[in-house]
Amino acid sequence: MACYCLTVSRLRLALGTGARRIHVSAAFSAKAKVAMSRFEPGSSINYEKMHENINIVRRRLSRPLTLSEKIVYGHLDDPAGQEIDRGRTYLRLRPDRVAMQDATAQMAMLQFISSGLPRVAVPSTIHCDHLIEAQIGGAQDLQRAKEVNEEVYNFLATAAAKYGVGFWKPGSGIIHQIILENYAYPGVMLIGTDSHTPNGGGLGAICIGVGGADAVDVMAGIPWELKCPKVIGVKLTGALSGWTSPKDVILKVAGILTVKGGTGAIVEYHGPGVDSISCTGMATICNMGAEIGATTSVFPFNHRMKTYMEKTGRGEIATEAERFIDDLVPDNGCEYDQVIEINLSELKPHINGPFTPDLAHPVSDIGAIAKKSGWPLEVKVGLIGSCTNSSYEDMGRAASLAKQALDKGLKCKAQFTVTPGSEQIRATIERDGYAKILSDVGGVVLANACGPCIGQWDRRDVKKGEKNTIVTSFNRNFTGRNDANPATHAFVTSPEIVTALAIAGTLNFNPETDYLTASNGEKFKLEPPTGDELPSRDFDPGQDTYQKPPAESSSVKVNVSPSSNRLQLLEPFDKWHGKDLENMRVLIKVKGKCTTDHISAAGPWLKFRGHLDNISNNLLIGAVNIENDAVNKIKNQLTGEYGGVPDVARHYKANGENWVVVGDENYGEGSSREHAALEPRHLGGRAIIVKSFARIHETNLKKQGLLPLTFADPKDYDKIRPDDKISITGLKSLSPGKPLTAVIKHSDGSQDSISLNHTFNETQIEWFKAGSALNRMKELQ
Repeated sequence: MACYCLTVSRLRLALGTGARRIHVSAAFSAKAKVAMSRFEPGSSINYEKMHENINIVRRRLSRPLTLSEKIVYGHLDDPAGQEIDRGRTYLRLRPDRVAMQDATAQMAMLQFISSGLPRVAVPSTIHCDHLIEAQIGGAQDLQRAKEVNEEVYNFLATAAAKYGVGFWKPGSGIIHQIILENYAYPGVMLIGTDSHTPNGGGLGAICIGVGGADAVDVMAGIPWELKCPKVIGVKLTGALSGWTSPKDVILKVAGILTVKGGTGAIVEYHGPGVDSISCTGMATICNMGAEIGATTSVFPFNHRMKTYMEKTGRGEIATEAERFIDDLVPDNGCEYDQVIEINLSELKPHINGPFTPDLAHPVSDIGAIAKKSGWPLEVKVGLIGSCTNSSYEDMGRAASLAKQALDKGLKCKAQFTVTPGSEQIRATIERDGYAKILSDVGGVVLANACGPCIGQWDRRDVKKGEKNTIVTSFNRNFTGRNDANPATHAFVTSPEIVTALAIAGTLNFNPETDYLTASNGEKFKLEPPTGDELPSRDFDPGQDTYQKPPAESSSVKVNVSPSSNRLQLLEPFDKWHGKDLENMRVLIKVKGKCTTDHISAAGPWLKFRGHLDNISNNLLIGAVNIENDAVNKIKNQLTGEYGGVPDVARHYKANGENWVVVGDENYGEGSSREHAALEPRHLGGRAIIVKSFARIHETNLKKQGLLPLTFADPKDYDKIRPDDKISITGLKSLSPGKPLTAVIKHSDGSQDSISLNHTFNETQIEWFKAGSALNRMKELQ
């Protein structure tokens, strides 16, 4: 463990002369309530309760606390009695609010409807950002999405109104930008049904990505469970300058920790370098922390956050946060489980990829590495925006480079797209001229939505299977994620570097040292990008796209047609029969990386996110079968014929054959989509046996009544053959920490017995026995 001391006095100096510490008694005597958001005047921030909980825990543990611990433990359901051991015990927490994007909200709201509860217990919102396909341009694409998705949008709007949920209409913007602008604040605990929910950590919040079933727990007023996270400290020194951006911090950290190095931990940034990063830059860093498997990421409250909140109309919250400043920074002498140190003054621009977000390279080296590796040098498309990098500052810095190119008579050699993060950002960059500059250099401004970042991209410039390179300011670059083309080499980097490479048209270009040729033949270098952190004038809010839930909603009707191919009411999963699971088929033994994109693809499949049976037709169609190195081609052991994974799974289910999936390391990394757990359960799966799991996916599997199990000895992965039958024994005595046994029966008559570990606690074992967490909730009503 390592120690880090952050003096509150230094932070107060950074916050300015207006910052002051108010004694606890004075804080408690100030009775004025501050609303959590302008949309929810009846819901107040409760720093007093958090402060009280923190003091209870501090007295119990008798040690200094990290910022992460303060916020997490400050939301404990029972701070006096909760067992607390980082990395081991499960915490029962009371998050302040819930946020859902439209693709995951469909299943979350269907589950909430199934619960029979009349109204959500905490402030909750739905954000329509995932179902808008990028094709022509913002206005046209948005209108087409409204027509194509009318049934789904109507369901979400009426369900939101019925159950007391705020509804952000299509065109509002990306969920994480909307949260940062309106709902995140220092010390809040928010859970969201999207893996990039940690974006809110840029405002000193603990924002955690979860599956829809977890969201239902919180909306139902049930304490939410989270394994007590470890805390990784990232100490920042120096200051950002020149071509180096906040994105380079997380690209560097991803290269250090890899895609699973943050699993089970909160990444907490601290140190003097923090103050050189804008609030939205801190959000960028926290956002992409999902790519290292972190539970979430967070920054300490400082003057950058205060300024941002004031600019977004939340100065009253900033003032209230100052009153409790000691609770919004780490204690002197707090200990981290691991510490990484990064000198921002020495950090160089980075670009990560292809095919994985942790393959980190300095931009200065990428041309040579690409040549050596056989990666296409020509940049076909540059894409800026997304939930990771779509702030006013991001757009301004990109525009400053575009302006330099235009002044020299140049436009982008590559195709260039721009995705504003929200309607507020779109309207403001349009007012301030950034949008015109980006359009003039060759950019197409897309809708305020996720678009190409999640595969919502009707790309037509290359054929499927054609090897090509794209560079993006997104967060993920898994195979086929952006355009469904497995031959696309996608690299993630900052908006500034994307813009420079789009202008140059090649990976073999280092903007810090290399020259471009102007239209008159003159050689010139791009000057480092510049851009205002926030607009000098107030933000332009643009169109009003928020629907407030009515105070009385008994007359609101929520209709789901039985004949719909987009929406389907849920039927309860079957309960555990009380016996061991015997002679289960191996549906597929997966080779190598298997993300939630491999398990339940996005892109064109997003349209079925509210219809479990239809979405199940994409189960594991992207996973590589170790038997033949093929995707979506497995042997049906009942017929001897090869077929698609979902087809074989359905055939096994129809014939009463239970089955398991066998996988590799970090199985289920990536998105929070619970469909990757719902689908195998729906099609007859009983267990997923792997070397290791990503956090969110493991929890999602438990929630749906599946057994997520790991090899006690990872080498036992090699003992399982595609035509084996597997029995899992010891289920009658299933208990926390007690391994299970798998008996592997081979087709030649031989067999092996191996030990399998699990992380079930007592509550989660009840989910398994009941058939799902939702079933268990109903049992307890």
